[in-house]
Amino acid sequence: MNWTLEVIVVPVTDLDRARTFYADGLGFHVDHDTVRGGQRVIQFTPPGSGCSVVMGSALRPMPPGTLRGMQLVVNDLRAAHAELLARGVPAGDIQVLGGPSPRPATADDDLNFVGFLSFQDPDGNGWTVQQITARP
Repeated sequence: MNWTLEVIVVPVTDLDRARTFYADGLGFHVDHDTVRGGQRVIQFTPPGSGCSVVMGSALRPMPPGTLRGMQLVVNDLRAAHAELLARGVPAGDIQVLGGPSPRPATADDDLNFVGFLSFQDPDGNGWTVQQITARP
């Protein structure tokens, strides 16, 4: 049996601000932005992902800004970092997490599996991006 993760609910305070951040800042595709029964729901999907992010005026299972541990995976972390910065997303520096402690990445580092960067959405929800270029 396959178990697929399809949707993550992200708690936010301002749907318009979140839509701008996720669509324009991160480049996520807006699957739909719908109002039904007075409740607005927006669904985004990261390019190439099978899992979507949903937020809405009635979808707040936790306080805005408290979601942590969401992780995106890219095959080129340096390019992803440059793209985030170019889009105005205040992403942290690339870190290498292999070894005894995290350290800043150098130009010579192979980032496969060990390269990470972090950022937060406008509400403070935390995201991590990891590089995986080849899986065993």
